[in-house]
Amino acid sequence: MGLLTFALAGAGAAGAIAAAPLVLTAVGFTSAGIAAGSIAAGMMSTAAVANGGAVAAGTTVAVLQAAGAAGLPVAASAGVAGIGATIGWITAILI
Repeated sequence: MGLLTFALAGAGAAGAIAAAPLVLTAVGFTSAGIAAGSIAAGMMSTAAVANGGAVAAGTTVAVLQAAGAAGLPVAASAGVAGIGATIGWITAILI
């Protein structure tokens, strides 16, 4: 593993942590709630229909909305960083 591999893994980790809040907002999980007409609104509607009219706590929609409203918890940030680092590492292997 060379310097390029470490550099790309680090950049991937940092980039993923920086991008996560932007991606959540872009799909409609905002600090003010789920944006009308967004991908998040469609997910919420589907989850509510499947659950008899309410979105259950702990579901994907609920967790993403909490992250959009309050930011990613430490454990989620670590997971996102790990995914970003893995993408950076794979990129280093491919180039």
